[in-house]
Amino acid sequence: MEMNFNEEDKYFLAKKKVERIKGFYGNLVAYVLVNAILIFINLYTSPKYLWFFWPLMWWGIGVVFHGLKVFEVFPVLGKDWEERKIKEFMEKEKENKNKWT
Repeated sequence: MEMNFNEEDKYFLAKKKVERIKGFYGNLVAYVLVNAILIFINLYTSPKYLWFFWPLMWWGIGVVFHGLKVFEVFPVLGKDWEERKIKEFMEKEKENKNKWT
């Protein structure tokens, strides 16, 4: 299922990828800054109970999955998989339309 893109399509796809990467880095910066503030607040107000680990851990898991998706490390979340699924659904829809016409 080779797809041929013209230059405008290639530019659009590249721009979307850059936007996803920027979004990931924004999420990563927010994660670091907010968690640094939470660590400070926790250690300043109640150093005997370290609750900052919870948001650090759960948000961290989200950041990791976001990075895996953006950088296409996990194949199921990658663009190739998405494109194959889109084509599959389009073909099924086309077949269904042809059955009824």
